[in-house]
Amino acid sequence: MNSAHNIAVLGGGAWGTALGSMAAQKGHRVRLYARDPAIVESINTHHRNEAYLPGIDLSPSLIASPQASDVLADCDFILCVIPAQAMAGALQELQALIAASVPLIICAKGIDRQSGLLMSSLVRKIIPDQVLAALSGPSFASDVARGLPTAVTVAAESQTVADRIALALSGPTFRCYSTDDLVGVEIGGSLKNVLAIAAGAAIGRGFGASAQAALVTRGFVELRRIGQALGARPETIMGLSGLGDLLLSCSTAQSRNYSYGIALGRGEDLTGRPLAEGVATAVIAAELAARHNIEAPIIETVVRILDRSITIDEAVEALLARPLKNED
Repeated sequence: MNSAHNIAVLGGGAWGTALGSMAAQKGHRVRLYARDPAIVESINTHHRNEAYLPGIDLSPSLIASPQASDVLADCDFILCVIPAQAMAGALQELQALIAASVPLIICAKGIDRQSGLLMSSLVRKIIPDQVLAALSGPSFASDVARGLPTAVTVAAESQTVADRIALALSGPTFRCYSTDDLVGVEIGGSLKNVLAIAAGAAIGRGFGASAQAALVTRGFVELRRIGQALGARPETIMGLSGLGDLLLSCSTAQSRNYSYGIALGRGEDLTGRPLAEGVATAVIAAELAARHNIEAPIIETVVRILDRSITIDEAVEALLARPLKNED
């Protein structure tokens, strides 16, 4: 086994708990910061997080705390598992406790709604000298928490840092590939959420698997073009954090964005549904495409469906009526 590390986890939701439990199972000393006292008590006493991972046993050595200072003291790595739209506010509160030399691994997928920045750029504005990385790929928290086979990508600006994190986190059922294409990994994880809403809406409306496959395939073209415009490498977009994550998110109701799209297609009341990050990302993704003169009709259509300026039936009619062209 790799040498043990002190790992801090920021966030007591499903993904933070799953990653923390997985790392603790490997023998690392893992401390998890959660604001909710009930979650802290549940993890420490019952080795469960029933609020987010009901019925799943966690590693007994995973320790939760409501004190960020205790969690962040003397850590070797920080897994930052704070939702994308809450990232800025949370890190502004915690930045004084975070050592710049400790790699901060961003585990949230999304683009900040207010600034339009990817998470790494957002964190860089708040903590300018921080060593940054990102973890992304086709993965569900419940699968990781149960120890089911999962493969993800770890990216950092330094390949050496990415390799070190990947080695530390990889285990018998959790494999990390490494890259220095930080932008590529982040953009894939962000834009796939928008496309998952589109795929789910098609299924929810009853358009069938053929329409779903067409949306995912042509949506991937839009993702690839935007990624390349931002400097992502093609092999990253074709890898786990791009195509892999897109396929997973567009194929099962375990995906919050896909299930949100299904509910949207069925005309269900969306009030109180679990967070679908693609809702916040859609407008920003469309703006990115426009800024780089990239045709992104599927992403633009998702925006129009979400703001109720077009129905799903009208959206499909408009997409099918687009001028015929060569496939590229």
